[in-house]
This record gives sequence, C-alpha cells and structure tokens, in this order.
Amino acid sequence: MRTLSLIVALLGASAASARLEPLRSGKVARGLGVRGGAFQPVQQAVPVPVHSEAKAVRGGGGLPSVDLPLLAYFAFWYLGNYWYNIWNKLALKAAGGKTGFPMTISTLQLGVGVIYALFMWVAPDARSTPSVSMADLWKMLPVGVCAAGAHSASVFALSAGAVSFGQIVKAAEPAFAAVLGSAFYGKTISKGKWMCLIPVIGGVCLASVKELDFAWSALISACVANLFAAIKGNENKKLMDTAGLSDRIGSVGNQFALTTLIAFAVSLPVMLLKEGSKWGEFCELYKSNPVVANNLIFSGLAFYGYNELATLTIKKTNAVTQSVANTAKRVIVIIGSAIVLGESLDPMKLLGCGIGIGGVFLYSLVDTIFPPQ
Repeated sequence: MRTLSLIVALLGASAASARLEPLRSGKVARGLGVRGGAFQPVQQAVPVPVHSEAKAVRGGGGLPSVDLPLLAYFAFWYLGNYWYNIWNKLALKAAGGKTGFPMTISTLQLGVGVIYALFMWVAPDARSTPSVSMADLWKMLPVGVCAAGAHSASVFALSAGAVSFGQIVKAAEPAFAAVLGSAFYGKTISKGKWMCLIPVIGGVCLASVKELDFAWSALISACVANLFAAIKGNENKKLMDTAGLSDRIGSVGNQFALTTLIAFAVSLPVMLLKEGSKWGEFCELYKSNPVVANNLIFSGLAFYGYNELATLTIKKTNAVTQSVANTAKRVIVIIGSAIVLGESLDPMKLLGCGIGIGGVFLYSLVDTIFPPQ
C-alpha cells in the first residue's frame, strides 16, 4: 500500500505539473537534452515567468514565500529516481540477472510508460493530444531510437553489476557529450570543461578498481548508455529547431510521451530478436513470481514519472541549481541503493565516486565561474 501511494503521488505530481508547462517556441525551452538519465532543457529563449502562486524565496519587504510546488517537484523527482533503481534491480535479480530477461524488462518498462501516456491523452481534462504529423514523428525517430538505446543499455548495466557502480559510470556522460559534440556536431568545448573531464574519468577508473561486483559487461553497457544519451541530447537540439514543431507537440509532457512511444516501438523488435524465444518462460515467471511482476510495473511507472518531473523541475531553476540538484541526486541514488541492496561501499569506491561526481559538478559550472575568453 505504501508503494502504491508513492507511485500515485509521483504520477499525480508529474501530470499536474506537466499540464501547466506548455512547450512554445520562443517562450519556453525549445529542446530537451539529457543529463544524468533525465530529460532537461537545452535552450531557453526568454525566462519563464514566475506565477504569483509559486514565488521563489525573495529578500526585502514582508515575509519571504517558498515555492512549494518546486520543492514538491524536487522531492518526487529524487524519490522516483531512487525507487526506480531499487525496483528495477529487484525485478532484474528475480528474473535471473544478466542471463535472464533484461531486454524484455527494459522494453516492458517503456510499455508501462506508453500505457500511462495514452491514458493521459484519453482521460477527461488530463492532457491535450499533440497535433503532430507522420513527418514530425519521422523527424523524432533518431531521438526515440537513442532514448531506447540509452534505457536498454542502462538496464543491461544494472543487470550485470551493482546499481551504485552503474550510476558512477553513467555520471561520466559529459565526457561522451563533449567528444561527440565537438567531433560531429560542431560544438566548441572550452578548455575549462576539457580539464574537468580528467577527474570525471579518473574517478570512474578509481571506483572500478575496488568494485567488488565489477563486470566488464556492466562497464561497457553503462558506457553505451552514455553514448546513446549524448547523441540523443544533440539530436534533440536539432529536432526542436524545426519550425513550428514545439507548437504542434504542445507541452513538455507530450514531448516525453511521444519519445517514449517511439522508444517502445523501437525496443519491441529488438526484444523479440534477442529474447523472443524465451517469451513463454518469461510469461510464466511473471505470473508465478510477484517480485518480478510488481517491481516491473512499479519501475516502469517510476521511470516515466521521475523523468517527466525532472524535466519540469529543471525548467524552473537556474544553471547552478540544476548542477547541485543533479549532483545531489547521483549521491543519493548511489549511496542509498548500495545500502538497501547490500552493495559494496569500499572507501576507494566512495573516493572515486566523489572525485567523478565532483568533476561532473565542476564541468557544469566551470564556464559560469570562468567564462571562456
């Protein structure tokens, strides 16, 4: 009952907030990237006005007001991300780990999100449907493919090794984004950011040395997830430069829903090719083992809810708050999941984790602290 209450609260917060966040070109965020597994704004033309009922804390005159909706977004984003990792790992372990059904579980988690997205479109007064064309969906295909690849690879990584280790490796995503952006998308990366990648990569290597549950498959899968996530961020930026597309999509919630639909459609044939021969075995396991069934559904709902909430939370904050929020989220998930799941917390692993995440934090702020000349 407590788990169900958390899921309902998470999705309720996501649905309520997404409905209030239109996606309009020139007025709100024009594109969504990914950092730390969550969608986030790439470009914002003008600041989003602060509503009178949700003012940030301000100095001077009268008592300061607290942006309670924003605090709620943060709370449910963190809770959703934390519990997704726990429920996902429990489902994977109960289904046989990396030799079980990781691709099936990954695909069905997206399928749970699809069901929720469709429900939000047909439910009265829930969310307006997008008015996109087949041509628009075709343009969104690269983003959907990368979303599917990033999610599936992340699930493979967590099925092969510890959640804490997978999250440490995934924290190195800025390194992949920097290399891909400069090599294939014409982006200029400042010297300060390149220097910040040294502790990021060094921290991951240091954490790997003392990882008791180290597996090459986990390391490689997490790196592949980073690669897909970095490509997705760049492709999404290009996509949202399409004239009129943001108006046709209508809202942040719709954009994430459409991306999830495409990711599910892409993952389904891959699942059938890789694990289709074991589909009957999985169905029997699903029906007979409530640990698999319950945690698969809960993790799918949590994955959808926390990603949508992360987008809305980051849209309402500045760059410094975003950096602190993403860093704190990583620390909470890594340490919290290790404690709950009984994973190793060797001092060398924690040191590597701290160095790597600290490097990511500096990477996101270095151009603000030391503007490139």
